Amino acid sequence: MDIASFRALRTPSGQAVLAEAAAADVREDALLATASRLRERHDAELVAAALTEVRLRERARTKFGPDADRMYFTQAGLEQATRASVAAHRAQRFATHLDGAHVLELGCGIGADLISRGRAGLTGEGVELDPLTAEVAQANVAAFGLDASVRVGDATKAAVDGFDAVFADPGRRTARGRVFDPRSYEPPLDIVLDLAGKVPAACVKVAPGIPHEAVPDGAEAEWVSVHGDVKEAALWLGSLAGDVGRRATLLSSDTDPEVWTLTPQGSDVPDVRAWGRYLYEPDGAVIRAHLVGEVAALVGGGLADSHIAYITSDRLCPTPFASAYEVEDVLPFSVKRLKAELRRREVGVLTVKKRGSAVDVDRLRRDLGFGGRKGGRGGAELTLVVTRVGQDPVALLTRPVPAA
Repeated sequence: MDIASFRALRTPSGQAVLAEAAAADVREDALLATASRLRERHDAELVAAALTEVRLRERARTKFGPDADRMYFTQAGLEQATRASVAAHRAQRFATHLDGAHVLELGCGIGADLISRGRAGLTGEGVELDPLTAEVAQANVAAFGLDASVRVGDATKAAVDGFDAVFADPGRRTARGRVFDPRSYEPPLDIVLDLAGKVPAACVKVAPGIPHEAVPDGAEAEWVSVHGDVKEAALWLGSLAGDVGRRATLLSSDTDPEVWTLTPQGSDVPDVRAWGRYLYEPDGAVIRAHLVGEVAALVGGGLADSHIAYITSDRLCPTPFASAYEVEDVLPFSVKRLKAELRRREVGVLTVKKRGSAVDVDRLRRDLGFGGRKGGRGGAELTLVVTRVGQDPVALLTRPVPAA
């Protein structure tokens, strides 16, 4: 979709076509027939733009919920946009520390963060290099009646004078895929940090895999997960930085989530011990934030291997920061032995998890007689955990402990 098609979609006639497309069957097997029917009465390019938007809105509901039906998207913009729950969490921090602040966003994409900050009572301006994406962002801000403007421009040349804070979201995708080296962000992280340093407060969205050594002195790095899935990280700078260097934040869901935060507590490095009655798998945000030791202290546990983030303990201590599994058996890894053991236990539903192992999970499931089965074949449920202790591969037969 180009700018001309998007502008046409925003006209009254375009909105009418969009409404028709939204009410039609746009599933893959029906798309061609729907497009042909709409083209009998409407311009072909307008129909194509409307159908593209409807399908993007359907995909966007996982990130934006019901709001997706009022928003506009580009494919790249949707892929890179912050999900609404994370953007709202971040906006609340801006509002708490900088009530009524005027925020400049560098690389605003389709405007997800602009919307969340606007809803939190902050005014702002977005700068976006791509003209179509900038128009989409402005349309999204307008759809919610928020006080923010978007202009086309180069974020590296943006004037920050007159703004209380900066939020930056450098691009982390190229035509070749995701970018992991902060020096390869667009614009590079060091340039973004230089701009952010010119205002009293700033936040920079980064990839969850950012090396800890890339976090600047005085900044706070926050890793955020939603329902156990790590979504992103952010660097908080200036007056937005807390008094800790790193933080793991867990959102229980996308809708009205509970929020749990873990920060360094000065815990000792976990000791290495034999497998106990329970295995704890820390949330990915906890692992990324290097806070496994804090979780080990919470559950009175240690590590089975000093280089693998599996905690073991004889105590059951429910915590939102880790999933607990009761260990029924620990075996040397052997496909033949595991297959016989699973048959003896009459296991019908098998979940396989791994860490510190090169095993191919899908192939292992097939080798154990569970290939391709999502729900299993009836019978007992079991979670197989494949890992190692030192150089020795091991397999743990476990059962999940329901979350408190």
